[in-house]
Amino acid sequence: MKTSVPSVGKLALHSGIELVLTSVLLFGITTIVRFVIAPSPVSRRLPGIHLELLIVSAAVALLLAGLIISGLGKLSGGHMNPAISLAMWRFGVFPAAGLAPYIAAQLLGSVFGVVVARLLWGPVVEQPPVFYAVIQPAPFWSTAPLFAAEAIGMGLIVFVAGYCLSIPQLAPLVPFVMGILIGLGIALLGTSTGGSLNPARQFGPAVVSGHTDELWVFLIAPMVGAEIAARLRQALQTHRQVLTHRLCGTLPEGRPLDEQSGKTSPIPNPAA
Repeated sequence: MKTSVPSVGKLALHSGIELVLTSVLLFGITTIVRFVIAPSPVSRRLPGIHLELLIVSAAVALLLAGLIISGLGKLSGGHMNPAISLAMWRFGVFPAAGLAPYIAAQLLGSVFGVVVARLLWGPVVEQPPVFYAVIQPAPFWSTAPLFAAEAIGMGLIVFVAGYCLSIPQLAPLVPFVMGILIGLGIALLGTSTGGSLNPARQFGPAVVSGHTDELWVFLIAPMVGAEIAARLRQALQTHRQVLTHRLCGTLPEGRPLDEQSGKTSPIPNPAA
Protein backbone atom coordinates (compact mmCIF):
# COMPACT_ATOMS: atom_id res chain seq x y z
CA MET A 1 0.00 0.00 0.00
CA LYS A 2 1.37 3.40 -0.96
CA THR A 3 0.50 6.60 0.81
CA SER A 4 0.30 9.98 -0.81
CA VAL A 5 2.42 12.89 0.39
CA PRO A 6 0.42 15.06 2.82
CA SER A 7 0.18 18.79 2.37
CA VAL A 8 2.60 20.87 4.43
CA GLY A 9 -0.27 22.57 6.24
CA LYS A 10 -1.97 19.35 7.32
CA LEU A 11 1.30 17.75 8.28
CA ALA A 12 2.17 20.74 10.45
CA LEU A 13 -1.30 20.72 12.01
CA HIS A 14 -1.25 17.02 12.84
CA SER A 15 2.31 17.19 14.13
CA GLY A 16 1.22 20.05 16.36
CA ILE A 17 -1.64 17.92 17.62
CA GLU A 18 0.81 15.13 18.45
CA LEU A 19 2.85 17.67 20.40
CA VAL A 20 -0.23 18.69 22.40
CA LEU A 21 -1.34 15.09 23.02
CA THR A 22 2.11 13.99 24.16
CA SER A 23 2.37 17.05 26.40
CA VAL A 24 -0.92 16.12 28.05
CA LEU A 25 0.21 12.50 28.38
CA LEU A 26 3.48 13.41 30.13
CA PHE A 27 1.82 16.07 32.24
CA GLY A 28 -0.69 13.45 33.28
CA ILE A 29 1.95 10.82 34.03
CA THR A 30 4.01 13.27 36.10
CA THR A 31 0.89 14.36 37.96
CA ILE A 32 -0.12 10.77 38.65
CA VAL A 33 3.34 10.00 40.04
CA ARG A 34 3.28 13.18 42.08
CA PHE A 35 0.05 12.24 43.87
CA VAL A 36 0.34 8.44 44.03
CA ILE A 37 4.05 7.94 44.71
CA ALA A 38 5.10 11.17 46.45
CA PRO A 39 3.72 12.15 49.88
CA SER A 40 0.08 13.16 49.41
CA PRO A 41 -3.37 12.37 50.86
CA VAL A 42 -3.60 9.56 48.28
CA SER A 43 -0.20 7.94 48.85
CA ARG A 44 -0.56 8.06 52.65
CA ARG A 45 -3.52 5.68 52.36
CA LEU A 46 -1.60 3.13 50.24
CA PRO A 47 0.34 0.35 51.99
CA GLY A 48 3.23 -0.14 49.54
CA ILE A 49 4.86 0.35 46.18
CA HIS A 50 3.09 -2.54 44.49
CA LEU A 51 -0.38 -1.13 45.11
CA GLU A 52 0.91 2.30 44.11
CA LEU A 53 2.15 0.87 40.81
CA LEU A 54 -1.22 -0.77 40.18
CA ILE A 55 -2.96 2.57 40.64
CA VAL A 56 -0.40 4.34 38.44
CA SER A 57 -0.76 1.71 35.71
CA ALA A 58 -4.55 1.89 35.75
CA ALA A 59 -4.56 5.69 35.68
CA VAL A 60 -2.04 5.86 32.81
CA ALA A 61 -4.03 3.23 30.88
CA LEU A 62 -7.22 5.30 31.17
CA LEU A 63 -5.39 8.50 30.28
CA LEU A 64 -3.79 6.98 27.18
CA ALA A 65 -7.04 5.44 25.93
CA GLY A 66 -8.87 8.70 26.53
CA LEU A 67 -6.33 10.70 24.52
CA ILE A 68 -6.47 8.23 21.63
CA ILE A 69 -10.26 8.45 21.33
CA SER A 70 -10.36 12.21 21.92
CA GLY A 71 -11.16 14.56 19.07
CA LEU A 72 -7.50 15.50 18.71
CA GLY A 73 -6.44 11.86 18.85
CA LYS A 74 -8.80 11.01 16.02
CA LEU A 75 -7.30 13.78 13.88
CA SER A 76 -3.59 12.97 14.23
CA GLY A 77 -3.90 9.25 14.85
CA GLY A 78 -3.17 9.52 18.57
CA HIS A 79 0.29 7.95 18.41
CA MET A 80 2.11 9.89 21.17
CA ASN A 81 4.92 7.39 20.70
CA PRO A 82 7.71 7.49 18.08
CA ALA A 83 7.74 3.69 17.92
CA ILE A 84 4.05 3.64 16.98
CA SER A 85 4.62 6.22 14.23
CA LEU A 86 7.51 4.13 12.90
CA ALA A 87 5.35 1.02 12.91
CA MET A 88 2.51 2.74 11.07
CA TRP A 89 4.97 3.80 8.39
CA ARG A 90 6.23 0.24 8.12
CA PHE A 91 2.63 -0.98 7.89
CA GLY A 92 2.23 1.26 4.84
CA VAL A 93 -0.55 3.47 6.22
CA PHE A 94 1.51 6.47 7.34
CA PRO A 95 3.57 8.65 4.98
CA ALA A 96 7.34 8.75 5.29
CA ALA A 97 7.15 12.55 5.16
CA GLY A 98 5.26 12.54 8.45
CA LEU A 99 7.68 10.40 10.39
CA ALA A 100 10.31 12.98 11.38
CA PRO A 101 7.79 15.77 12.20
CA TYR A 102 5.70 13.41 14.32
CA ILE A 103 8.70 12.09 16.24
CA ALA A 104 10.08 15.58 16.82
CA ALA A 105 6.67 16.78 18.02
CA GLN A 106 6.28 13.83 20.38
CA LEU A 107 9.71 14.32 21.95
CA LEU A 108 9.22 18.07 22.30
CA GLY A 109 5.75 17.53 23.74
CA SER A 110 7.26 15.19 26.31
CA VAL A 111 9.51 17.99 27.55
CA PHE A 112 6.66 20.51 27.61
CA GLY A 113 4.44 18.20 29.64
CA VAL A 114 7.05 17.69 32.34
CA VAL A 115 7.90 21.40 32.50
CA VAL A 116 4.25 22.36 32.90
CA ALA A 117 3.84 19.79 35.69
CA ARG A 118 6.84 21.31 37.49
CA LEU A 119 5.41 24.81 37.14
CA LEU A 120 2.00 23.74 38.39
CA TRP A 121 2.92 21.37 41.24
CA GLY A 122 6.08 23.08 42.41
CA PRO A 123 9.39 21.75 43.81
CA VAL A 124 7.91 18.39 44.83
CA VAL A 125 8.12 17.35 41.16
CA GLU A 126 11.90 17.77 41.04
CA GLN A 127 12.55 15.99 44.33
CA PRO A 128 12.58 12.23 45.04
CA PRO A 129 10.52 10.12 44.74
CA VAL A 130 8.89 12.03 41.85
CA PHE A 131 12.12 13.33 40.26
CA TYR A 132 10.23 14.53 37.17
CA ALA A 133 8.75 11.01 36.76
CA VAL A 134 12.03 9.84 35.23
CA ILE A 135 12.32 6.07 34.92
CA GLN A 136 15.21 4.61 36.89
CA PRO A 137 15.75 0.86 36.39
CA ALA A 138 16.68 -1.29 39.35
CA PRO A 139 20.47 -1.54 39.92
CA PHE A 140 20.59 -5.22 38.90
CA TRP A 141 19.30 -4.42 35.40
CA SER A 142 22.25 -4.03 33.08
CA THR A 143 22.02 -2.43 29.65
CA ALA A 144 21.45 -5.60 27.61
CA PRO A 145 18.46 -6.97 29.58
CA LEU A 146 16.97 -3.47 29.78
CA PHE A 147 17.27 -3.08 26.01
CA ALA A 148 15.70 -6.49 25.46
CA ALA A 149 12.79 -5.79 27.83
CA GLU A 150 11.96 -2.47 26.17
CA ALA A 151 12.27 -3.91 22.66
CA ILE A 152 10.18 -7.02 23.38
CA GLY A 153 7.52 -5.06 25.26
CA MET A 154 7.14 -2.49 22.48
CA GLY A 155 7.24 -5.24 19.87
CA LEU A 156 4.31 -6.99 21.52
CA ILE A 157 2.30 -3.77 21.60
CA VAL A 158 3.01 -3.02 17.92
CA PHE A 159 2.15 -6.54 16.81
CA VAL A 160 -1.18 -6.55 18.67
CA ALA A 161 -2.06 -3.04 17.46
CA GLY A 162 -1.25 -3.94 13.85
CA TYR A 163 -3.25 -7.14 14.06
CA CYS A 164 -6.30 -5.37 15.48
CA LEU A 165 -6.08 -2.51 12.97
CA SER A 166 -6.18 -5.02 10.13
CA ILE A 167 -9.54 -6.40 11.28
CA PRO A 168 -12.41 -3.86 11.18
CA GLN A 169 -14.30 -5.53 14.01
CA LEU A 170 -11.28 -5.27 16.33
CA ALA A 171 -10.09 -1.80 15.32
CA PRO A 172 -12.39 0.11 17.72
CA LEU A 173 -10.85 -1.82 20.63
CA VAL A 174 -7.31 -0.62 19.93
CA PRO A 175 -7.40 2.42 22.28
CA PHE A 176 -8.32 0.17 25.19
CA VAL A 177 -5.92 -2.58 24.14
CA MET A 178 -3.10 -0.03 23.99
CA GLY A 179 -4.03 1.32 27.41
CA ILE A 180 -4.20 -2.15 28.94
CA LEU A 181 -0.87 -3.27 27.47
CA ILE A 182 0.93 -0.11 28.60
CA GLY A 183 -0.69 -0.41 32.01
CA LEU A 184 0.43 -4.03 32.30
CA GLY A 185 3.94 -2.99 31.33
CA ILE A 186 4.02 -0.44 34.13
CA ALA A 187 2.57 -2.86 36.66
CA LEU A 188 4.86 -5.77 35.76
CA LEU A 189 8.08 -3.87 35.02
CA GLY A 190 7.71 -0.83 37.25
CA THR A 191 10.00 -2.10 40.01
CA SER A 192 12.60 -3.52 37.61
CA THR A 193 13.01 -1.73 34.26
CA GLY A 194 10.43 0.98 34.92
CA GLY A 195 8.22 -0.06 32.00
CA SER A 196 8.66 2.92 29.65
CA LEU A 197 7.71 1.27 26.31
CA ASN A 198 7.72 4.68 24.64
CA PRO A 199 10.74 6.82 23.73
CA ALA A 200 8.71 9.96 24.46
CA ARG A 201 7.78 8.65 27.91
CA GLN A 202 11.38 8.82 29.10
CA PHE A 203 12.72 11.63 26.93
CA GLY A 204 11.11 14.61 28.65
CA PRO A 205 11.69 13.44 32.24
CA ALA A 206 15.30 12.49 31.46
CA VAL A 207 16.13 15.76 29.70
CA VAL A 208 14.49 17.98 32.30
CA SER A 209 15.99 16.06 35.24
CA GLY A 210 19.41 15.62 33.63
CA HIS A 211 19.24 11.86 34.28
CA THR A 212 20.28 10.81 30.77
CA ASP A 213 22.73 7.96 31.49
CA GLU A 214 20.62 5.23 29.86
CA LEU A 215 18.35 7.44 27.82
CA TRP A 216 19.65 5.98 24.55
CA VAL A 217 18.28 2.56 25.55
CA PHE A 218 14.79 3.94 26.14
CA LEU A 219 14.96 5.82 22.83
CA ILE A 220 16.33 3.07 20.57
CA ALA A 221 15.07 -0.21 22.04
CA PRO A 222 11.33 0.50 21.47
CA MET A 223 12.10 1.55 17.89
CA VAL A 224 13.95 -1.70 17.27
CA GLY A 225 11.09 -3.68 18.78
CA ALA A 226 8.56 -1.81 16.64
CA GLU A 227 10.58 -2.45 13.47
CA ILE A 228 10.87 -6.18 14.14
CA ALA A 229 7.24 -6.53 15.16
CA ALA A 230 5.98 -4.67 12.08
CA ARG A 231 7.96 -6.96 9.80
CA LEU A 232 6.82 -10.04 11.70
CA ARG A 233 3.16 -9.06 11.48
CA GLN A 234 3.42 -8.46 7.76
CA ALA A 235 5.10 -11.85 7.29
CA LEU A 236 2.46 -13.69 9.29
CA GLN A 237 -0.57 -11.70 8.07
CA THR A 238 0.15 -11.58 4.35
CA HIS A 239 -3.57 -11.79 3.51
CA ARG A 240 -4.49 -8.72 5.57
CA GLN A 241 -3.32 -5.13 5.46
CA VAL A 242 -3.40 -2.64 8.28
CA LEU A 243 -6.29 -0.36 7.35
CA THR A 244 -5.52 2.89 9.15
CA HIS A 245 -2.80 4.66 11.10
CA ARG A 246 -5.39 6.04 13.50
CA LEU A 247 -5.33 4.14 16.78
CA CYS A 248 -9.01 4.94 17.26
CA GLY A 249 -9.70 2.68 14.26
CA THR A 250 -11.21 5.07 11.74
CA LEU A 251 -10.46 6.12 8.18
CA PRO A 252 -8.83 9.52 7.54
CA GLU A 253 -12.20 11.21 7.10
CA GLY A 254 -13.46 9.72 10.35
CA ARG A 255 -15.66 6.95 8.95
CA PRO A 256 -15.59 3.60 10.77
CA LEU A 257 -13.92 0.72 8.98
CA ASP A 258 -16.26 -1.43 6.87
CA GLU A 259 -17.44 -4.24 9.11
CA GLN A 260 -19.08 -6.20 6.33
CA SER A 261 -16.28 -6.94 3.92
CA GLY A 262 -13.28 -6.24 6.13
CA LYS A 263 -12.00 -4.03 3.34
CA THR A 264 -11.92 -0.33 2.73
CA SER A 265 -11.55 1.85 -0.29
CA PRO A 266 -8.00 3.10 -0.89
CA ILE A 267 -6.95 5.56 1.74
CA PRO A 268 -6.56 8.89 -0.04
CA ASN A 269 -4.21 10.50 2.43
CA PRO A 270 -3.54 8.94 5.84
CA ALA A 271 -2.08 12.17 7.16
CA ALA A 272 -4.95 14.31 5.89
